[in-house]
Amino acid sequence: MSQQKFSWVHDVGDNVVEGFHLLGLFIVGATIVWSAVVEYLQIIGKGYASLGDILLLFIYLELGAMVGVFFRTHRIPVIFLLFITITAMTRYLAIDIKTMPKEAILVISGSIFILSLAVMALRYSSNRFSSADPKDRISDECGLEPQTIESRDG
Repeated sequence: MSQQKFSWVHDVGDNVVEGFHLLGLFIVGATIVWSAVVEYLQIIGKGYASLGDILLLFIYLELGAMVGVFFRTHRIPVIFLLFITITAMTRYLAIDIKTMPKEAILVISGSIFILSLAVMALRYSSNRFSSADPKDRISDECGLEPQTIESRDG
C-alpha cells in the first residue's frame, strides 16, 4: 500500500528526468546546428570547400542524425559513434597526410580499418540477433526507418 501511496513521486521524478533529457537534447542539437552553420559560413567566406571542410560537414550531419535517432528511439546507436570516429579520422588523415610520418599514417589507416570491421560486426549482429519487434530495434544505418526481421525459414 505504501508503494501505491507514493507512486506519484515516481511519476513526477520520471517526468522531471524526461524533461531534463529533452532539454539537454535540444541544447545539444541546437549547438550542432549552430556550429555547422558557422562552419558553413566560413567555408562560403573562403570561396571554396576543401576536402577537410566537406568531411567536417559530414561529421556535423552524423552528429545531428545521432541526436535525431536518440529523440526517436531513446537510444544512442554505437554505430553512429563509429561513423563519426571514422569520418573524423579520415578528415585528420586527409588534412595532415603530407606532414605525417609513415607510421602515423599506418596507425590511423589501420584504426579506420578496425573501426570499419566493428561497423560490419554491429550490422551483422543487429540483423541476425535483434528483437523481432521493430520498435525494439535500433534504426538502420541511416537512422531513419526501423528495421524488420523477415522470416529466415524460407
